Amino acid sequence: MGFDCINHEYYLRFSDRVLALIRKIFHNSPEFRHDSFKHVARFAPLIPFMGGRPDLSKPLKRVITFSDHSNSLYFGCPIILAAGANKTANRISDFANVGFGGITVGTATRHHREGNTYRPRIGFLENDRAIHNSMGLNNEGVEIIAKRVDAQLVRAHKAGLCVGISVAETPGLTDPEEKLKDIIESFSIAYKAGDYIEINVSCPNTGESRVDLDMSFSERIFTEIMNFRNTLGLRKAVYAKLSPDLSERHLIAIMEMLVRTGVNGVVIGNTYPTAKMSELPMEAKYEDLTPLRADGDCGGMSGRPLYENMVWNVKYIREHYPSMSVIACGGIDHGYKVYDLIKMGCDAVQCYSVVAFRWMAAHAMRNELYDALLNDGYKSLGEYDDRNPKR
Repeated sequence: MGFDCINHEYYLRFSDRVLALIRKIFHNSPEFRHDSFKHVARFAPLIPFMGGRPDLSKPLKRVITFSDHSNSLYFGCPIILAAGANKTANRISDFANVGFGGITVGTATRHHREGNTYRPRIGFLENDRAIHNSMGLNNEGVEIIAKRVDAQLVRAHKAGLCVGISVAETPGLTDPEEKLKDIIESFSIAYKAGDYIEINVSCPNTGESRVDLDMSFSERIFTEIMNFRNTLGLRKAVYAKLSPDLSERHLIAIMEMLVRTGVNGVVIGNTYPTAKMSELPMEAKYEDLTPLRADGDCGGMSGRPLYENMVWNVKYIREHYPSMSVIACGGIDHGYKVYDLIKMGCDAVQCYSVVAFRWMAAHAMRNELYDALLNDGYKSLGEYDDRNPKR
């Protein structure tokens, strides 16, 4: 881990410029643009110039194993579509068409949520290749989402997708016991369906206090979740999705707690709280985000500016908690970045914002990742893993 992780640049192709034109045309409809990706995924195989097909070739397949013998995870490639892209769990296998090897659906709460009611709830920052969102965990409820995942899981696996479900506590609950009951119920429902479960304890866009800032309550949640999981015959992996803005002291405290409670891994990290955006290398200024800031600054930033911060967190976790599975998330928009993170010890990466700025982004990143492997003398990720065992 004694090397720098470069914020690799990609160069705009004609197709990327077409995508930029589409963003410009729909400038006043940011949520429509955000939501339209599912239609791109669905129809990509039918439009010749899009080149959308599941890639079932072997060189980029990735298997994640766990020291506690939890079920291994099988990804068509280590590039996962992050939670927020498919909140409904409809037509999951479509997302293999656009190059992903895994998908996390949700985030789901115990019951249906409309999310934040003001508009707009999302904005694109072109110069920074970043997105601000304050959707407010809109979803149809974990029972509906889990049923859809269960019905589609075999088909998704055939398309090369590993499917996780992201769950979070329902915003608005005030009684700690009610909060705990709520998230345990959501976890137990999601657990029956997903290949892995991601506990989102760091969502900044609901106006509620983040769970990962309350160490005592966080420990209660993960203790109960892991105790419940360990009573079941089937041991599925559990990941905690952490915020990228934690101080070193807080990161140590939460990682020690996750190790202590037996959580399998972390997704590092979530969107970066908008109120702290001055800490990121961005052109956009805090005061530029009106009317998005009408939400009371409870939204989060995603995209390219998060990369350097995310890398610092990943390096720290990999160095001090080598047994913990790590999925990197934040500013990953190039296949060489994926390769750098794998060399640092990450099992996989998550991304979403990049699909707004790169045409068929995951396919492009696959090609770049494969090129990076070949440049280092490897014919596949499997060969890389055989020659560089992590643990």
